Amino acid sequence: MLHYNLPRNLPSADELLDSDETPVDNELQELIPGLLKAILLILWSERMDWFFGIDMGIYYHPETPPIVPDAFLSLGVERFYDEELRPSYVLWDENVLPLFVLEVVSPNYRKEYTTKLEEYQALGVLYYIIYSSRRRRKPHLEVHKLVNGKYELQSESPVWMPEIGLGIGCERGNYSGVTREWLYWYDSDGKRYLTPEEQVKQESQRAQQLAQRVEQLAQQLQALGVEPENIN
Repeated sequence: MLHYNLPRNLPSADELLDSDETPVDNELQELIPGLLKAILLILWSERMDWFFGIDMGIYYHPETPPIVPDAFLSLGVERFYDEELRPSYVLWDENVLPLFVLEVVSPNYRKEYTTKLEEYQALGVLYYIIYSSRRRRKPHLEVHKLVNGKYELQSESPVWMPEIGLGIGCERGNYSGVTREWLYWYDSDGKRYLTPEEQVKQESQRAQQLAQRVEQLAQQLQALGVEPENIN
């Protein structure tokens, strides 16, 4: 997996910075990955073999600064190390390369379509996702898949990623009280997975419908001269 001659004595994750310490310059760089992770926390609540990092350094060589995407997803790793959680993602400790990396383009362009694309391609990340809501003539969302060592832009929307078991796409919705275009996960049929808030609302509606149905049945029994509380 690693294409480098690594030194024998390697630093641990606790000895390395958790990010490049560069502050985000757009709140969306936190909220968009945060929504994706929030959905996964419910969708994969019983799985312990995945990790979704946000603004966390990915170390691939101890003498090279980490790559710090806005978010990344790895499968086949421990979800938690211990109660202190991961300070960074160190490839020589994890032995698993992220399958999915996300960059949210901010007003201050940071070479997401050029240098970063080349870095993730060289590293071997299978899916590189770029999102920019400011684009006018091109799609806001680009999904690049590594094919024979080169990224190929995927044309469908949402894009199904069989190696991950999820699709990725964007549409308008509400999150954190903001109605705008957001990134979401999708199933293999292109159906969007609900956000935590939507799931709570859905369960509340089901509970209300059930209560209404119970009330209707009680009224029907009373019309027949049967008191519901007398039924064992």
